[in-house]
Amino acid sequence: MFNNSSKILFITIMIIGTLITVTSNSWLGAWMGLEINLLSFIPLLSDNNNLMSTEASLKYFLTQALASTVLLFSSILLMLKNNLNNEINESFTSMIIMSALLLKSGAAPFHFWFPNMMEGLTWMNALVLMTWQKIAPLMLISYLNIKYLLLISVILSVIIGAIGGLNQTSLRKLMAFSSINHLGWMLSSLMISESIWLIYFFF
Repeated sequence: MFNNSSKILFITIMIIGTLITVTSNSWLGAWMGLEINLLSFIPLLSDNNNLMSTEASLKYFLTQALASTVLLFSSILLMLKNNLNNEINESFTSMIIMSALLLKSGAAPFHFWFPNMMEGLTWMNALVLMTWQKIAPLMLISYLNIKYLLLISVILSVIIGAIGGLNQTSLRKLMAFSSINHLGWMLSSLMISESIWLIYFFF
């Protein structure tokens, strides 16, 4: 669908979006980086010659748009609390942000979109989705201090990732459940130390 120069442009913008999120010092800046990342990854997913690829890109867009909307709403609530001293429950708002980020990364119990979507991707897009696209949400999760919700997600991700992959005949779905399982272990290492998570992720 795209020539090489277009692909290079979208990949560059995708990398810039992730870097904006990681280096941002506000939730609004982080949200903007995630949106730039999303809108540059969608054209890489879609392919007019492959209906499954087009369906996968639509599923990805709708899921990520939902998570982004929730994240933006929660970020605005936090800003209102900090600026206007409103009586907004900060732990509840942080929990909503955490849920949105878990949905973005595809961790259980918000993993429903991930295996089905993987079915329609090329192997290169699947690789990007299972690696690079996890960096920004996981970095943002590390800034939140909600251990109980993270622990629930860790346990569910490890169990669902292990059991879900047992009955699969599709290699892409098997890789998706393997990714969910590893995401559970990455989240557990994130609870201990950010440096341990980085070692697990890159090595």
